[in-house]
Amino acid sequence: MLGRKKELIRCRMSSIKKRITVRGVPMPAITGNEYVERIDRMKTRIWVDGTLVSGRISEHPVFKGVMKSQAALYDLQHNKSIKTAMTYESPLTGNKVGLSYLQPKTKEDLIKRRAMIQEWALSNNGMMGRSPDYMNTMLMAFASSAGFLKGKENCFPDNIISFYEYAREKDISMTHTFIDPQVNRARFYFETADEPIAAKVVKKNKEGIVIKGARLLATQGGITDEIVVFSAGGIQDKANGFAFSIPTDSKGLAFICRSSFVEGDSSFNYPLSSRFEEMDTLVVFDNVLVPWERVFYYDNLQVSNSFMASSSVLPFALHQAVSRQIIKTEFLLGVAQSIIEAINIMEYQHVQEKASEMIASLETMKALIMKSEAEAEADEWGFMRPGQLPLQAAVHFYPRLYPRFIEIIQLLGASGLIMIPTESAFQSSIRKELDRYLQAKSANAQDRVALFRLAWDITMSSFGTRETLYERFFFGDPVKLSSQLYFACDKKPYIRRVKDFLQKG
Repeated sequence: MLGRKKELIRCRMSSIKKRITVRGVPMPAITGNEYVERIDRMKTRIWVDGTLVSGRISEHPVFKGVMKSQAALYDLQHNKSIKTAMTYESPLTGNKVGLSYLQPKTKEDLIKRRAMIQEWALSNNGMMGRSPDYMNTMLMAFASSAGFLKGKENCFPDNIISFYEYAREKDISMTHTFIDPQVNRARFYFETADEPIAAKVVKKNKEGIVIKGARLLATQGGITDEIVVFSAGGIQDKANGFAFSIPTDSKGLAFICRSSFVEGDSSFNYPLSSRFEEMDTLVVFDNVLVPWERVFYYDNLQVSNSFMASSSVLPFALHQAVSRQIIKTEFLLGVAQSIIEAINIMEYQHVQEKASEMIASLETMKALIMKSEAEAEADEWGFMRPGQLPLQAAVHFYPRLYPRFIEIIQLLGASGLIMIPTESAFQSSIRKELDRYLQAKSANAQDRVALFRLAWDITMSSFGTRETLYERFFFGDPVKLSSQLYFACDKKPYIRRVKDFLQKG
Protein backbone atom coordinates (compact mmCIF):
# COMPACT_ATOMS: atom_id res chain seq x y z
CA MET A 1 0.00 0.00 0.00
CA LEU A 2 2.81 2.42 0.95
CA GLY A 3 4.71 1.63 -2.24
CA ARG A 4 1.62 2.26 -4.34
CA LYS A 5 1.03 5.57 -2.53
CA LYS A 6 4.60 6.70 -3.28
CA GLU A 7 4.20 5.75 -6.94
CA LEU A 8 0.91 7.64 -7.08
CA ILE A 9 2.58 10.71 -5.60
CA ARG A 10 5.51 10.47 -8.03
CA CYS A 11 3.14 10.33 -11.03
CA ARG A 12 1.15 13.29 -9.77
CA MET A 13 4.33 15.28 -9.19
CA SER A 14 5.18 14.74 -12.83
CA SER A 15 1.72 15.97 -13.75
CA ILE A 16 2.21 19.14 -11.71
CA LYS A 17 5.53 19.90 -13.41
CA LYS A 18 3.91 19.48 -16.81
CA ARG A 19 1.29 22.06 -15.88
CA ILE A 20 4.05 24.62 -15.29
CA THR A 21 4.12 25.17 -19.05
CA VAL A 22 1.37 26.10 -21.46
CA ARG A 23 1.79 24.40 -24.85
CA GLY A 24 5.45 23.90 -24.05
CA VAL A 25 6.14 27.58 -23.29
CA PRO A 26 7.33 28.37 -19.72
CA MET A 27 5.17 30.88 -17.88
CA PRO A 28 7.10 33.87 -16.48
CA ALA A 29 6.20 36.37 -13.76
CA ILE A 30 2.59 37.32 -14.41
CA THR A 31 0.99 40.71 -15.05
CA GLY A 32 -1.79 42.32 -13.07
CA ASN A 33 -4.38 41.42 -15.69
CA GLU A 34 -3.35 37.77 -15.56
CA TYR A 35 -3.76 37.77 -11.78
CA VAL A 36 -7.24 39.33 -11.95
CA GLU A 37 -8.45 37.10 -14.78
CA ARG A 38 -7.20 33.98 -13.01
CA ILE A 39 -9.04 34.80 -9.78
CA ASP A 40 -12.23 35.73 -11.65
CA ARG A 41 -12.23 32.39 -13.46
CA MET A 42 -12.01 30.36 -10.26
CA LYS A 43 -15.52 31.04 -8.89
CA THR A 44 -14.38 30.52 -5.32
CA ARG A 45 -17.11 30.28 -2.66
CA ILE A 46 -16.91 33.58 -0.74
CA TRP A 47 -19.60 34.78 1.63
CA VAL A 48 -19.97 38.53 2.27
CA ASP A 49 -22.59 39.74 4.75
CA GLY A 50 -24.41 36.40 4.51
CA THR A 51 -24.55 36.43 0.71
CA LEU A 52 -22.60 34.16 -1.63
CA VAL A 53 -20.60 36.32 -4.03
CA SER A 54 -21.54 35.83 -7.67
CA GLY A 55 -20.07 37.28 -10.84
CA ARG A 56 -16.54 38.64 -11.20
CA ILE A 57 -14.94 38.87 -7.78
CA SER A 58 -12.70 41.70 -9.03
CA GLU A 59 -15.79 43.88 -9.55
CA HIS A 60 -17.27 43.29 -6.09
CA PRO A 61 -17.16 46.49 -3.94
CA VAL A 62 -15.41 44.65 -1.09
CA PHE A 63 -12.57 43.32 -3.24
CA LYS A 64 -12.09 45.54 -6.28
CA GLY A 65 -9.85 48.06 -4.54
CA VAL A 66 -7.40 45.61 -3.04
CA MET A 67 -7.36 43.42 -6.16
CA LYS A 68 -6.51 46.45 -8.27
CA SER A 69 -3.68 47.27 -5.85
CA GLN A 70 -2.50 43.67 -5.93
CA ALA A 71 -2.57 43.70 -9.73
CA ALA A 72 -0.37 46.81 -9.70
CA LEU A 73 2.25 44.84 -7.76
CA TYR A 74 2.40 42.16 -10.43
CA ASP A 75 2.71 44.85 -13.13
CA LEU A 76 5.79 46.22 -11.37
CA GLN A 77 7.56 42.98 -12.29
CA HIS A 78 7.40 44.16 -15.91
CA ASN A 79 8.46 47.76 -15.31
CA LYS A 80 11.61 48.07 -17.41
CA SER A 81 13.36 50.43 -14.99
CA ILE A 82 13.15 48.00 -12.05
CA LYS A 83 12.60 44.60 -13.70
CA THR A 84 16.07 43.38 -12.75
CA ALA A 85 15.33 44.21 -9.10
CA MET A 86 11.95 42.47 -9.17
CA THR A 87 12.78 39.23 -10.97
CA TYR A 88 15.52 36.65 -11.45
CA GLU A 89 16.18 33.75 -13.81
CA SER A 90 14.38 30.57 -12.87
CA PRO A 91 16.84 27.70 -12.32
CA LEU A 92 14.24 25.41 -13.90
CA THR A 93 13.26 27.32 -17.06
CA GLY A 94 15.61 30.30 -17.34
CA ASN A 95 12.54 32.52 -17.45
CA LYS A 96 12.17 35.67 -15.35
CA VAL A 97 10.29 34.83 -12.15
CA GLY A 98 9.44 36.82 -9.03
CA LEU A 99 12.50 37.54 -6.87
CA SER A 100 10.53 36.85 -3.68
CA TYR A 101 10.89 33.16 -4.62
CA LEU A 102 14.70 33.40 -4.62
CA GLN A 103 16.40 30.90 -2.30
CA PRO A 104 19.33 32.99 -1.04
CA LYS A 105 22.80 31.50 -1.15
CA THR A 106 24.72 34.67 -0.21
CA LYS A 107 24.28 37.76 1.96
CA GLU A 108 23.95 39.75 -1.26
CA ASP A 109 20.92 37.61 -2.13
CA LEU A 110 19.31 38.61 1.17
CA ILE A 111 19.89 42.28 0.39
CA LYS A 112 18.36 41.77 -3.08
CA ARG A 113 15.34 40.16 -1.47
CA ARG A 114 14.92 43.10 0.92
CA ALA A 115 15.17 45.61 -1.94
CA MET A 116 12.48 43.77 -3.90
CA ILE A 117 10.16 43.46 -0.88
CA GLN A 118 10.50 47.17 -0.15
CA GLU A 119 9.91 48.12 -3.79
CA TRP A 120 6.55 46.34 -3.63
CA ALA A 121 5.82 47.83 -0.19
CA LEU A 122 6.43 51.35 -1.50
CA SER A 123 3.47 50.99 -3.88
CA ASN A 124 1.10 50.66 -0.90
CA ASN A 125 3.33 52.22 1.79
CA GLY A 126 3.43 48.97 3.73
CA MET A 127 -0.35 48.90 4.25
CA MET A 128 -0.75 45.50 2.56
CA GLY A 129 0.54 42.99 5.09
CA ARG A 130 -0.29 40.07 2.80
CA SER A 131 1.18 41.28 -0.46
CA PRO A 132 2.26 38.27 -2.57
CA ASP A 133 5.90 38.38 -1.42
CA TYR A 134 4.89 37.35 2.11
CA MET A 135 3.55 33.94 1.12
CA ASN A 136 6.12 33.55 -1.66
CA THR A 137 8.75 33.98 1.06
CA MET A 138 7.11 31.45 3.36
CA LEU A 139 6.83 28.84 0.61
CA MET A 140 10.44 29.47 -0.39
CA ALA A 141 11.45 28.84 3.23
CA PHE A 142 9.30 25.69 3.36
CA ALA A 143 11.10 24.35 0.30
CA SER A 144 14.52 25.43 1.59
CA SER A 145 13.88 23.41 4.78
CA ALA A 146 12.27 20.38 3.13
CA GLY A 147 15.29 18.33 4.19
CA PHE A 148 14.02 18.50 7.77
CA LEU A 149 11.14 16.21 6.75
CA LYS A 150 13.22 13.54 5.01
CA GLY A 151 12.80 10.09 6.48
CA LYS A 152 10.07 11.16 8.90
CA GLU A 153 6.76 9.33 9.11
CA ASN A 154 3.90 10.76 6.99
CA CYS A 155 6.12 13.54 5.64
CA PHE A 156 6.54 14.36 1.95
CA PRO A 157 9.42 16.81 1.38
CA ASP A 158 9.35 16.22 -2.38
CA ASN A 159 5.77 17.52 -2.42
CA ILE A 160 6.90 20.81 -0.91
CA ILE A 161 9.71 21.22 -3.44
CA SER A 162 7.44 20.37 -6.36
CA PHE A 163 4.74 22.76 -5.20
CA TYR A 164 7.33 25.50 -4.65
CA GLU A 165 8.56 25.07 -8.22
CA TYR A 166 5.00 25.03 -9.52
CA ALA A 167 4.13 28.23 -7.59
CA ARG A 168 7.32 29.99 -8.70
CA GLU A 169 6.93 29.15 -12.38
CA LYS A 170 3.22 30.06 -12.51
CA ASP A 171 3.64 33.02 -10.14
CA ILE A 172 0.55 31.99 -8.22
CA SER A 173 -0.96 34.08 -5.44
CA MET A 174 -1.43 32.51 -2.02
CA THR A 175 -3.00 33.09 1.35
CA HIS A 176 -2.55 30.94 4.44
CA THR A 177 -4.23 29.92 7.67
CA PHE A 178 -2.89 28.32 10.83
CA ILE A 179 -5.09 29.62 13.70
CA ASP A 180 -7.89 27.53 15.21
CA PRO A 181 -11.22 29.18 16.09
CA GLN A 182 -11.21 30.96 19.49
CA VAL A 183 -13.51 28.54 21.29
CA ASN A 184 -11.44 27.94 24.39
CA ARG A 185 -8.02 29.50 24.93
CA ALA A 186 -7.17 27.42 28.02
CA ARG A 187 -3.59 26.19 27.94
CA PHE A 188 -4.72 22.57 27.71
CA TYR A 189 -7.96 22.28 25.77
CA PHE A 190 -9.23 19.13 24.11
CA GLU A 191 -12.11 19.58 21.72
CA THR A 192 -15.07 17.31 22.57
CA ALA A 193 -17.68 18.52 20.06
CA ASP A 194 -19.42 15.84 17.99
CA GLU A 195 -18.61 17.75 14.81
CA PRO A 196 -15.07 19.14 14.39
CA ILE A 197 -14.66 22.83 15.14
CA ALA A 198 -10.92 23.18 14.55
CA ALA A 199 -9.99 21.75 11.14
CA LYS A 200 -8.78 18.18 11.40
CA VAL A 201 -8.14 15.07 9.32
CA VAL A 202 -11.33 13.00 9.45
CA LYS A 203 -10.51 10.45 6.79
CA LYS A 204 -7.68 9.08 4.64
CA ASN A 205 -8.15 7.22 1.37
CA LYS A 206 -6.27 6.45 -1.81
CA GLU A 207 -6.98 9.95 -3.14
CA GLY A 208 -5.66 11.90 -0.14
CA ILE A 209 -6.67 13.23 3.27
CA VAL A 210 -10.09 14.68 4.05
CA ILE A 211 -10.35 17.84 6.19
CA LYS A 212 -13.40 18.98 8.15
CA GLY A 213 -13.74 21.99 10.47
CA ALA A 214 -12.53 25.58 10.30
CA ARG A 215 -9.47 27.79 10.55
CA LEU A 216 -9.07 31.50 11.22
CA LEU A 217 -7.77 34.02 9.91
CA ALA A 218 -7.03 33.96 6.20
CA THR A 219 -6.21 37.50 5.08
CA GLN A 220 -7.08 37.97 1.39
CA GLY A 221 -9.04 34.71 1.66
CA GLY A 222 -10.80 33.93 -1.59
CA ILE A 223 -8.84 36.33 -3.81
CA THR A 224 -5.76 34.15 -4.27
CA ASP A 225 -5.05 31.09 -6.38
CA GLU A 226 -4.16 28.87 -3.44
CA ILE A 227 -4.46 28.58 0.31
CA VAL A 228 -1.58 27.09 2.30
CA VAL A 229 -2.73 25.41 5.52
CA PHE A 230 -0.24 24.39 8.19
CA SER A 231 0.27 23.81 11.90
CA ALA A 232 2.23 26.43 13.79
CA GLY A 233 2.84 24.33 16.92
CA GLY A 234 1.03 23.53 20.14
CA ILE A 235 -0.75 20.56 18.56
CA GLN A 236 -2.05 17.96 21.04
CA ASP A 237 -4.04 15.76 18.66
CA LYS A 238 -2.22 14.47 15.59
CA ALA A 239 -5.44 14.82 13.56
CA ASN A 240 -5.03 18.61 13.89
CA GLY A 241 -1.42 18.57 12.70
CA PHE A 242 -0.84 18.86 8.96
CA ALA A 243 0.47 21.06 6.17
CA PHE A 244 -0.79 21.27 2.60
CA SER A 245 -1.86 23.64 -0.16
CA ILE A 246 -4.97 23.49 -2.33
CA PRO A 247 -6.71 25.78 -4.84
CA THR A 248 -9.15 28.19 -3.21
CA ASP A 249 -12.01 26.88 -5.38
CA SER A 250 -11.59 23.31 -4.09
CA LYS A 251 -14.85 21.44 -3.53
CA GLY A 252 -16.17 21.90 0.00
CA LEU A 253 -13.98 24.94 0.74
CA ALA A 254 -15.63 28.25 1.67
CA PHE A 255 -14.48 31.67 2.88
CA ILE A 256 -16.70 33.66 5.25
CA CYS A 257 -15.79 37.35 5.39
CA ARG A 258 -15.83 39.68 8.35
CA SER A 259 -17.55 43.06 8.03
CA SER A 260 -15.90 45.04 5.25
CA PHE A 261 -13.98 48.19 6.09
CA VAL A 262 -14.39 49.59 2.59
CA GLU A 263 -16.59 52.62 3.23
CA GLY A 264 -16.54 54.04 -0.29
CA ASP A 265 -14.73 54.26 -3.61
CA SER A 266 -13.43 57.80 -3.21
CA SER A 267 -9.67 57.89 -2.72
CA PHE A 268 -10.11 61.41 -1.30
CA ASN A 269 -12.57 60.30 1.40
CA TYR A 270 -10.95 56.92 2.05
CA PRO A 271 -7.39 57.12 0.73
CA LEU A 272 -6.28 53.80 2.26
CA SER A 273 -9.35 51.63 2.82
CA SER A 274 -10.61 52.17 -0.74
CA ARG A 275 -7.37 50.64 -2.08
CA PHE A 276 -5.74 48.41 0.52
CA GLU A 277 -8.51 46.79 2.58
CA GLU A 278 -7.34 43.17 2.80
CA MET A 279 -10.38 41.17 3.81
CA ASP A 280 -9.94 38.63 6.62
CA THR A 281 -11.90 35.39 6.40
CA LEU A 282 -12.97 32.34 8.33
CA VAL A 283 -12.02 29.27 6.28
CA VAL A 284 -14.51 26.40 6.40
CA PHE A 285 -13.54 22.89 5.28
CA ASP A 286 -16.59 20.73 4.59
CA ASN A 287 -15.00 17.33 3.91
CA VAL A 288 -12.38 18.87 1.64
CA LEU A 289 -10.20 16.35 -0.16
CA VAL A 290 -6.51 17.24 -0.20
CA PRO A 291 -4.79 15.13 -2.90
CA TRP A 292 -1.70 13.23 -1.74
CA GLU A 293 0.59 15.26 -3.99
CA ARG A 294 -0.46 18.40 -2.11
CA VAL A 295 0.13 16.98 1.39
CA PHE A 296 3.39 18.15 2.99
CA TYR A 297 2.96 16.27 6.29
CA TYR A 298 0.18 14.83 8.48
CA ASP A 299 -0.35 12.54 11.50
CA ASN A 300 3.04 13.40 13.01
CA LEU A 301 2.88 15.31 16.28
CA GLN A 302 6.61 15.84 16.52
CA VAL A 303 6.83 17.42 13.08
CA SER A 304 3.60 19.42 13.53
CA ASN A 305 5.03 20.99 16.66
CA SER A 306 8.62 21.50 15.53
CA PHE A 307 8.74 22.18 11.79
CA MET A 308 8.04 25.91 12.03
CA ALA A 309 10.63 26.40 14.78
CA SER A 310 13.27 24.15 13.21
CA SER A 311 12.88 25.32 9.62
CA SER A 312 13.92 28.65 8.10
CA VAL A 313 10.30 29.83 7.86
CA LEU A 314 10.47 32.12 10.91
CA PRO A 315 13.69 34.02 10.05
CA PHE A 316 12.62 34.54 6.43
CA ALA A 317 9.07 35.55 7.36
CA LEU A 318 10.50 37.98 9.91
CA HIS A 319 12.90 39.40 7.32
CA GLN A 320 10.03 40.04 4.91
CA ALA A 321 7.76 41.56 7.57
CA VAL A 322 10.40 43.88 9.03
CA SER A 323 11.35 45.03 5.51
CA ARG A 324 7.72 46.02 4.95
CA GLN A 325 7.32 47.59 8.40
CA ILE A 326 10.26 49.88 7.71
CA ILE A 327 8.48 51.25 4.63
CA LYS A 328 5.27 51.64 6.63
CA THR A 329 7.10 53.51 9.39
CA GLU A 330 8.67 55.87 6.85
CA PHE A 331 5.18 56.63 5.56
CA LEU A 332 3.78 57.32 9.03
CA LEU A 333 6.71 59.61 9.74
CA GLY A 334 5.95 61.39 6.47
CA VAL A 335 2.31 61.86 7.50
CA ALA A 336 3.34 63.19 10.91
CA GLN A 337 5.81 65.68 9.42
CA SER A 338 3.28 66.76 6.78
CA ILE A 339 0.83 67.65 9.57
CA ILE A 340 3.58 69.50 11.46
CA GLU A 341 4.40 71.62 8.42
CA ALA A 342 0.81 72.11 7.29
CA ILE A 343 -0.35 73.72 10.55
CA ASN A 344 3.07 75.17 11.50
CA ILE A 345 3.74 73.50 14.85
CA MET A 346 7.40 72.73 14.31
CA GLU A 347 8.64 75.28 16.87
CA TYR A 348 7.18 73.36 19.83
CA GLN A 349 9.66 71.10 21.59
CA HIS A 350 7.06 68.46 22.45
CA VAL A 351 6.29 68.20 18.73
CA GLN A 352 9.98 67.81 17.92
CA GLU A 353 10.22 65.15 20.61
CA LYS A 354 7.32 63.17 19.14
CA ALA A 355 8.74 63.28 15.63
CA SER A 356 12.18 62.32 16.94
CA GLU A 357 10.64 59.33 18.67
CA MET A 358 9.40 58.10 15.29
CA ILE A 359 12.78 58.82 13.68
CA ALA A 360 14.66 56.87 16.37
CA SER A 361 12.27 53.94 15.99
CA LEU A 362 12.71 53.93 12.21
CA GLU A 363 16.50 53.98 12.47
CA THR A 364 16.38 51.15 15.03
CA MET A 365 14.31 48.99 12.68
CA LYS A 366 16.68 49.69 9.80
CA ALA A 367 19.70 48.86 11.94
CA LEU A 368 18.17 45.59 13.13
CA ILE A 369 17.41 44.30 9.64
CA MET A 370 20.87 45.24 8.41
CA LYS A 371 22.38 43.49 11.42
CA SER A 372 20.34 40.37 10.59
CA GLU A 373 21.82 40.39 7.08
CA ALA A 374 25.35 41.02 8.34
CA GLU A 375 25.03 38.08 10.76
CA ALA A 376 23.45 35.74 8.19
CA GLU A 377 24.85 32.22 7.98
CA ALA A 378 24.36 29.29 5.65
CA ASP A 379 22.11 26.65 7.19
CA GLU A 380 22.58 22.88 7.01
CA TRP A 381 20.93 22.80 3.58
CA GLY A 382 23.18 25.49 2.09
CA PHE A 383 20.77 28.44 2.15
CA MET A 384 21.65 31.80 3.68
CA ARG A 385 19.43 32.52 6.69
CA PRO A 386 19.26 36.05 8.10
CA GLY A 387 20.32 36.38 11.73
CA GLN A 388 17.19 35.60 13.70
CA LEU A 389 17.85 37.42 16.99
CA PRO A 390 17.91 40.98 15.56
CA LEU A 391 14.68 40.25 13.70
CA GLN A 392 13.08 38.87 16.85
CA ALA A 393 14.12 42.08 18.60
CA ALA A 394 12.43 44.08 15.83
CA VAL A 395 9.13 42.22 16.13
CA HIS A 396 9.38 42.52 19.91
CA PHE A 397 9.42 46.32 19.52
CA TYR A 398 7.04 46.86 16.60
CA PRO A 399 3.77 45.76 18.27
CA ARG A 400 4.53 48.42 20.88
CA LEU A 401 5.90 51.03 18.48
CA TYR A 402 3.05 51.01 15.96
CA PRO A 403 0.26 51.98 18.43
CA ARG A 404 2.57 54.74 19.68
CA PHE A 405 2.99 56.04 16.11
CA ILE A 406 -0.80 56.13 15.80
CA GLU A 407 -1.07 58.02 19.09
CA ILE A 408 1.54 60.56 17.97
CA ILE A 409 -0.34 61.29 14.73
CA GLN A 410 -3.57 61.68 16.72
CA LEU A 411 -1.87 64.08 19.15
CA LEU A 412 -0.37 66.13 16.33
CA GLY A 413 -3.59 66.25 14.30
CA ALA A 414 -5.88 66.89 17.30
CA SER A 415 -9.25 68.38 16.30
CA GLY A 416 -8.10 68.53 12.69
CA LEU A 417 -8.73 64.78 12.50
CA ILE A 418 -12.41 65.44 13.25
CA MET A 419 -13.14 68.35 10.95
CA ILE A 420 -12.68 66.53 7.64
CA PRO A 421 -15.52 67.22 5.17
CA THR A 422 -15.95 64.92 2.18
CA GLU A 423 -14.99 65.25 -1.46
CA SER A 424 -18.63 66.09 -2.30
CA ALA A 425 -18.56 69.03 0.12
CA PHE A 426 -15.71 70.60 -1.87
CA GLN A 427 -17.80 70.22 -5.02
CA SER A 428 -20.84 71.97 -3.49
CA SER A 429 -22.00 75.53 -2.93
CA ILE A 430 -20.21 75.68 0.45
CA ARG A 431 -16.77 75.38 -1.16
CA LYS A 432 -16.09 79.08 -0.48
CA GLU A 433 -16.61 78.64 3.27
CA LEU A 434 -14.46 75.52 3.36
CA ASP A 435 -11.66 77.26 1.50
CA ARG A 436 -11.71 80.13 3.99
CA TYR A 437 -12.05 78.30 7.29
CA LEU A 438 -10.16 75.05 6.67
CA GLN A 439 -7.03 76.41 5.04
CA ALA A 440 -3.62 75.75 6.62
CA LYS A 441 -0.37 77.68 6.90
CA SER A 442 1.19 75.79 4.01
CA ALA A 443 -1.79 74.21 2.25
CA ASN A 444 -5.13 75.22 0.78
CA ALA A 445 -8.28 73.82 2.37
CA GLN A 446 -8.76 70.88 0.03
CA ASP A 447 -5.13 69.75 0.29
CA ARG A 448 -5.20 70.17 4.07
CA VAL A 449 -8.37 68.10 4.39
CA ALA A 450 -6.95 65.43 2.07
CA LEU A 451 -3.91 65.14 4.36
CA PHE A 452 -6.03 64.97 7.50
CA ARG A 453 -8.39 62.42 5.94
CA LEU A 454 -5.33 60.29 5.25
CA ALA A 455 -4.23 60.67 8.87
CA TRP A 456 -7.78 59.79 9.98
CA ASP A 457 -7.84 56.68 7.77
CA ILE A 458 -4.56 55.57 9.34
CA THR A 459 -5.49 56.25 12.95
CA MET A 460 -9.26 56.38 13.48
CA SER A 461 -11.23 54.66 10.73
CA SER A 462 -12.24 51.00 10.94
CA PHE A 463 -9.45 50.29 8.45
CA GLY A 464 -6.92 52.13 10.60
CA THR A 465 -7.89 50.45 13.85
CA ARG A 466 -7.70 47.08 12.13
CA GLU A 467 -4.17 47.98 10.99
CA THR A 468 -3.21 48.72 14.59
CA LEU A 469 -4.59 45.40 15.82
CA TYR A 470 -2.94 43.66 12.87
CA GLU A 471 0.51 45.03 13.71
CA ARG A 472 0.02 44.25 17.42
CA PHE A 473 -0.51 40.56 16.67
CA PHE A 474 1.26 40.11 13.32
CA PHE A 475 3.44 37.31 14.67
CA GLY A 476 1.21 36.35 17.58
CA ASP A 477 0.91 37.34 21.22
CA PRO A 478 3.50 40.11 21.94
CA VAL A 479 4.13 38.61 25.40
CA LYS A 480 4.89 35.23 23.85
CA LEU A 481 7.19 36.94 21.34
CA SER A 482 9.06 38.50 24.27
CA SER A 483 9.45 35.07 25.87
CA GLN A 484 10.79 33.65 22.61
CA LEU A 485 13.29 36.50 22.40
CA TYR A 486 14.37 35.88 25.99
CA PHE A 487 15.07 32.19 25.38
CA ALA A 488 16.64 32.77 21.96
CA CYS A 489 19.26 35.13 23.36
CA ASP A 490 22.47 33.50 24.56
CA LYS A 491 22.99 35.31 27.87
CA LYS A 492 25.89 33.16 29.12
CA PRO A 493 28.67 35.49 27.86
CA TYR A 494 27.15 38.38 29.83
CA ILE A 495 26.88 36.25 32.97
CA ARG A 496 30.55 35.25 32.58
CA ARG A 497 31.58 38.89 32.37
CA VAL A 498 29.78 39.61 35.64
CA LYS A 499 31.43 36.61 37.33
CA ASP A 500 34.84 37.60 35.97
CA PHE A 501 34.39 41.13 37.25
CA LEU A 502 33.37 39.96 40.73
CA GLN A 503 36.27 37.49 40.92
CA LYS A 504 38.78 40.17 39.96
CA GLY A 505 37.42 42.35 42.78
